[in-house]
Amino acid sequence: MLFTDIVDSTRRVAELGDRRWREMLDAHDARCTAEVDRFRGRVVKQTGDGMLATFDGPARAIRCARAVADVARVLGLEVRAGLHTGEIEMRGGDVSGLAVHIGARIGALAGAGEVLVSGTVRDLVVGSGLEFDERGERELRGIEGHWRLLAVRPERGTHA
Repeated sequence: MLFTDIVDSTRRVAELGDRRWREMLDAHDARCTAEVDRFRGRVVKQTGDGMLATFDGPARAIRCARAVADVARVLGLEVRAGLHTGEIEMRGGDVSGLAVHIGARIGALAGAGEVLVSGTVRDLVVGSGLEFDERGERELRGIEGHWRLLAVRPERGTHA
């Protein structure tokens, strides 16, 4: 699952005003939804200044996260993204379970423009051509243990 969040959204809404911010969010949501569709994912929900989406494969989710960061940048926004994979519970059209909480915590730790993944995701995409930089082991608030985190390297020839 992919979690995204617009960086400094509170500051941006204060700068732009409510109406202009809503227009920017509408454009962001439409473009992000189009990227999720392109990578065969499903938007579970918009979160106000981000989204939660699920995918049938982790490499597609990572590539979608990169694409979402690119479309946000075109709009003058920066997003952070976090990915994890695991068992989920379906609740109507929503998802729940520990894996969802882990993904949300990873997303919250990502920096502006960064796609951060769990070691679980990295292990599942071996051979995909995706490259990662170690971010070390971290505790995730409310979740037992330490979690290995990695940042997805930008593709060669793209900006960071």
